[in-house]
Amino acid sequence: MTPLLRAGRRPSAIGLLAAAHACNDIYQGAVLALVPFWVSERHYGYVGVSGIVLAATLLSSVVQPAFGALTDRKPMPWLIPGGIAAAGLGIAVCGLVESYTLTWIAVAVSGLGVAAYHPEAARMARAVTGGNHVGMSWFSLGGNVGWALAPLFVTPVLAFGGLSATPLLIIPAALGVTLLMLTRSSVGGLGAGGTKERAGEDDWPLFLRLSAIVICRSIVYVGLSAFISLYVRQHLDAGDTAGAVALFILFGGGAVGTLLGGRLAARWGRVRSLRLAYAVAIPSVAGIPFAPGPLVYGCIALTSVALYVPFSLHVTLGQDYLPRRVGTASGVTLGLAVSIGGIASPLIGALAEATSLRWALAALVAMPIACWALSYTLTEPAAMEGKRVEPKARVAE
Repeated sequence: MTPLLRAGRRPSAIGLLAAAHACNDIYQGAVLALVPFWVSERHYGYVGVSGIVLAATLLSSVVQPAFGALTDRKPMPWLIPGGIAAAGLGIAVCGLVESYTLTWIAVAVSGLGVAAYHPEAARMARAVTGGNHVGMSWFSLGGNVGWALAPLFVTPVLAFGGLSATPLLIIPAALGVTLLMLTRSSVGGLGAGGTKERAGEDDWPLFLRLSAIVICRSIVYVGLSAFISLYVRQHLDAGDTAGAVALFILFGGGAVGTLLGGRLAARWGRVRSLRLAYAVAIPSVAGIPFAPGPLVYGCIALTSVALYVPFSLHVTLGQDYLPRRVGTASGVTLGLAVSIGGIASPLIGALAEATSLRWALAALVAMPIACWALSYTLTEPAAMEGKRVEPKARVAE
């Protein structure tokens, strides 16, 4: 049975959740797709645009685990549609305000919405899939698709109407909220996310090591996301289209990596799969700033796949390391994975201005090296080896 759509039947709950996840995460990719327009229309420098990327990620990074901890105490399923709505509203407004400060605030509101969405959405996905690796990879795929679609959606809209056209970017949020209303009929209400967690003891030392890997992975991925469009335009002496293609490859390759990660984990185990992925990421990240001509696109594609193979595996590992605090684990592994790296973006921007964008991107290779080394400190949760947990929430036929 496909986890997306069954022919002749209502959409499955995991398919609807994956689609809503795409509608939410398009706003994280949208911030990065907006960077060239802030540079061209408002003449922001590297540090200036890095500060706006930070606005989208700082609140999300700090607040997301807090949202997870709150939902561990009491399920708050309304945060799922509410988060998507706030994420869309912030991006819709950011092009209408003229000052840098108000732009920063609008993008920060969007980041806060993203933070509110992820922990409870991941809890619901776990309930529907039972924590199955492949099922969770489909849910994670939704977020990857959202990131990948962002430049394809944002760039044509703003190329036609400029930053004043950002109100049109509210459309995915409206669609996401509608999809969540459909999900209610599939799982018997949004409250299905608040299910009882699996019995077991929390293993904080292992979870903290995993969190360090998540942080390092986020730094390299968000750093590339923030600057790869500008770098490719400079490297190929091309225009906006070349930069948008680079972002699409970076984001779209994540879809391949996420699905591949679920299947590799089912075959080899999660820890072994993420070790392999980070080993591949080291040479591919190093190749981006030095690949000649269009070969840079090949390095970007391989990097994207390698960095996303562990993505859904981080989520299920974190939930199994903290079986009594699934919301907290989800807030860190799913939310921070796509946000906390933004804290390092101003440092990368400052390094680019002090040296060059090429050398700033080259420095990012230290992060996959750290991830690969730290992966050897992880172990597969014994309770999950070779087992599949039955779903807590039944998907409607």
